[in-house]
Amino acid sequence: MNRLTLPGGRGAHPYWLQAYLLVFTAVGLFADSRVTALWQQHLLGALSFAVLYLAALKAPREQRLQVWICVVATAYEVFGSLVWGIYHYRFHNLPVYVPAGHGIVYLFGLLAVQTPLVARHGRRLAYVALAGAGTWALLGLTVLPAVTGRLDVQGALWLPYFAYFLLRSPRWPVFAAIFIIVSELEICGTSFGNWYWMPVAPWTHIPSGNPPSVVAGGYCVIDASVLSVLWLVRNYRVGLNTIMTRIKTTISPMPGPRIWFRRASRVKSGEVVSPAATSLI
Repeated sequence: MNRLTLPGGRGAHPYWLQAYLLVFTAVGLFADSRVTALWQQHLLGALSFAVLYLAALKAPREQRLQVWICVVATAYEVFGSLVWGIYHYRFHNLPVYVPAGHGIVYLFGLLAVQTPLVARHGRRLAYVALAGAGTWALLGLTVLPAVTGRLDVQGALWLPYFAYFLLRSPRWPVFAAIFIIVSELEICGTSFGNWYWMPVAPWTHIPSGNPPSVVAGGYCVIDASVLSVLWLVRNYRVGLNTIMTRIKTTISPMPGPRIWFRRASRVKSGEVVSPAATSLI
């Protein structure tokens, strides 16, 4: 993301958009916790899509494509909530704002890549994010159960996966930033009552916090899915363009067979015929 230019000619850090997304996420979830009808929740969903669309315009075109592909990743929510039942929304549905929320979270992470903070401090930010995730996971296994009555094994299980991507992936700023906004989103969403994580996960019977500590690790899966879809789209376009280019440049009208007539006489006849005709006799 390019820096904003102030009237005085000074460059302003592009943190205002990320701050806006953080504030909108918290305010939007609070508003959802107060609605009493589905149509009101649908209006919040439409507003969330409008905010995502306008915010994504500030990102490069390539990043906008990734954001909208991430919106399609709501299939993971369908499975997690409606099929697996590991968590439930308060109306026992899948709110309209959820797909937009996925896009907002992913956009927040993508915007972090080119911030001056990342350029200045580099990998140290990844270590800070990992320390925060590790501390939360450890507390979920030791101290928090005495306060919340929940043992958060599920959150701790995400930690090695999250750490691997944070330390080994060149997209580590995306994951570090996503950990921030997902932590805010999960804490607000469960505190306001927008959704509720089951104490013990169905099928696996793994104890879970409300929310799980390092659930942001799930976005590593979503990120891999987004990049896979993007790779397929790129290769489809390149392959199709290559085929069309070859069709246009290599195929040209082929000249028809040339038949050279020479004078020939049938036996006992003065008729002049072509060689092809004579070969049939």
